[in-house]
Amino acid sequence: MKARVFQKLIGKYMSEMGAEVYYQKFHPEGNQFHPLHFFSGPDSYTLLDNVSCASYGVNVAGIIRAPRGDGKESIVLVTPYDFINGGDYEALSLGITGTLFSLLARVTWLSKDIIWLVADSRYGDYRPVAAWLTEYHSPSFKDSDLLKCGELNTADKFRRAGTMAAALVLKVDGRSERFEDTLSIYAEASNGQMPNLDLINVVNYLAVHRQGFYVKVEKVVSLLSSSWLKIIGEIFEAVGKLAHTLNPDWNFGIPTADYLEGSATLASSLYSQALGIPTGPHGAFRDYQVDAITLKVSPRFPPDSKTRQHDFFLRGAKLLEGTIRSVNNLLEKFHQSFFLYLLTSPSKFISVGVYMIAFALLVASLPMVAASLYIDGCKALNNSTLNPAGNFKSWKWLDAAKQVFALHLFGLIVTLLPYFICQVPGQHSPSNRSIMWGTTSSSLLLITFATIPGCSPFSSRRHGTNWAVLKSVTISAAFIGLCLMSIINFATAEIGALLLVPTCLIVQPIKPALRSRRIKSLLGAFCSMVLLTIGFPVMLFAISKGLFGEGLVGLSLGGEFWTWLESLWAWKSATYLYIGMVHLPCWLLCLCILFHPS
Repeated sequence: MKARVFQKLIGKYMSEMGAEVYYQKFHPEGNQFHPLHFFSGPDSYTLLDNVSCASYGVNVAGIIRAPRGDGKESIVLVTPYDFINGGDYEALSLGITGTLFSLLARVTWLSKDIIWLVADSRYGDYRPVAAWLTEYHSPSFKDSDLLKCGELNTADKFRRAGTMAAALVLKVDGRSERFEDTLSIYAEASNGQMPNLDLINVVNYLAVHRQGFYVKVEKVVSLLSSSWLKIIGEIFEAVGKLAHTLNPDWNFGIPTADYLEGSATLASSLYSQALGIPTGPHGAFRDYQVDAITLKVSPRFPPDSKTRQHDFFLRGAKLLEGTIRSVNNLLEKFHQSFFLYLLTSPSKFISVGVYMIAFALLVASLPMVAASLYIDGCKALNNSTLNPAGNFKSWKWLDAAKQVFALHLFGLIVTLLPYFICQVPGQHSPSNRSIMWGTTSSSLLLITFATIPGCSPFSSRRHGTNWAVLKSVTISAAFIGLCLMSIINFATAEIGALLLVPTCLIVQPIKPALRSRRIKSLLGAFCSMVLLTIGFPVMLFAISKGLFGEGLVGLSLGGEFWTWLESLWAWKSATYLYIGMVHLPCWLLCLCILFHPS
């Protein structure tokens, strides 16, 4: 009842400002894993029958029609608010946006409609925004019991404005740890999608140079205290100073502190994009190709401090007004700047034209090494007693291709297994599900090794494939998988190449190295074992948890790993498919090469 009264008050306030007001009810339908939902459009949020009215959320939206516009374009302001458990900081964000909305209702310079969405965030910030966008772009003409629920008049027509030019999500989130008000910018959307860089530049410039905010983006805090990274930064700083003394025009030196900050921010940006999970409700807009960011403001005063609230309201509203003015003046959508980039600070970035070079250099060696290994492997086969005639030389790779195909098929089955495990009644614990998944996957792997001749790393030499040919086909499969992944999510392909390429290139059979007892061979075998240990998905997950400062003490690794995978498939992250269908099969093939009976 309290929530409905508050929603009515907000709707009445919008109506008094001259806005067109409507209420949208939605059901907080949870994301369920389904193998056919990857790379599909945004969720339709189907409303279920026989569900109590109390479980529905209600979004309140108001539209100001632009006096100088034609109704073809709009700008969206989003304020997540929990109508039941909303705190003081959420009330501050609602007050800032409401103050700005009242101003925009009176101005005459607007050429784009303004939509203010107060999203019911009791079920999270993302879900209500996504539900509203689904109804905005894909209207449902089916009558529902939703219209009969509650006292709000949701039977009114769902109103729309024009094409969305940009969207801003505002949240006041906690007290700042610094001496000035802090503005955090979140831009990452699903599968590494980013808004146009110009939108971030506009917000950053206005916040720093006009309103005096301290602007920051997320960073890996543990890297700021890394001793080895500090040593590298000091080396770069010393080299820069030396170069400047030799030629005053050479100013490429960077202070150690800036190097640490930039590296920590770059690592966070790369990880967030590779993870493929949106960092805020703005991610729902990118599914419809709308540039959007989330702004989290942390004031330096307590929320109950009345003396500073006026100044904070004024500066926050001016920041939003300046951003809206900039977007309002655009004749076209943002398109001149970058859509593919990695942030190193709120005002600095690495464009795709720079970081794609590192990826290209990593994978460029794979086809050349694969061709060389194939030639060497064919020569070895033709000279062996197994093939004295040396016939059909061009088809020697088929046995290796059969093994590669079998393990990639195994990876596909393992990727789809969670869908069936989730259907098992009574298995709701992440630990139980992870144990069931691991046990089933191990059994399937043993069956694969038993049914495919030569696929097992412990098969006899008589049934085994030449390891050079097997490595050649494995490298080719890794090359194809990484190139395909770079089209979907470049950050995932970049991290995947850093892990997979060295492993595929270095791995060799361990038995000849142990027999020779040469230092070079033993060192190569040791590096292969280390890379394979690190490259195992569960071990890689544990290392990433430690890197991001979450620690491994008391960590239920299996349950945590299952929960992490659940979050990937719930957000339709392509990284989940990459792990199951590219990384895991290639890792198993490298394991087969390491224990090959040469």
